[in-house]
Amino acid sequence: MNSWFECRVNYDKAGDEGLATRVTESYLVDAVNFTEAEKRITQEIEPFVTGDFMVASIRKVIIRELFDSQEETDDCWWKAKVMLTVIDEEKDVEKLIATVVYVKAADINRAIEHIDNQMQSSVYQYRVTNITETPIMDVYYYEANTEKA
Repeated sequence: MNSWFECRVNYDKAGDEGLATRVTESYLVDAVNFTEAEKRITQEIEPFVTGDFMVASIRKVIIRELFDSQEETDDCWWKAKVMLTVIDEEKDVEKLIATVVYVKAADINRAIEHIDNQMQSSVYQYRVTNITETPIMDVYYYEANTEKA
């Protein structure tokens, strides 16, 4: 299972008038720990930022599933709370288990559609109980270091 960290980065961005404006952007990074998350976000952001930038905060987030999309119009990340109905066979009762999924979609309707498409093969019944747009700009997945020593 992946370990996800939300990293907030502050930097100066050129505005419409040419004036620099301080912005804060959020990114998700798949990393082993906080130190690796900071190192990876620094490596990912550095080529795209002119001037100084600062990793303002890093927090671990629990994400059960991440449903990415290759559609160009899907440009927002949505956080959804999904309730799974699980049957405890020993006690012969139904249990509800809350999970968090992130899904990339253009709008809330497409986000729900993407979740439905991904959950079709699930053995559990489910329902989406909450969905909100996140400030996440991009997601950086773990890539194994393939360099030879």
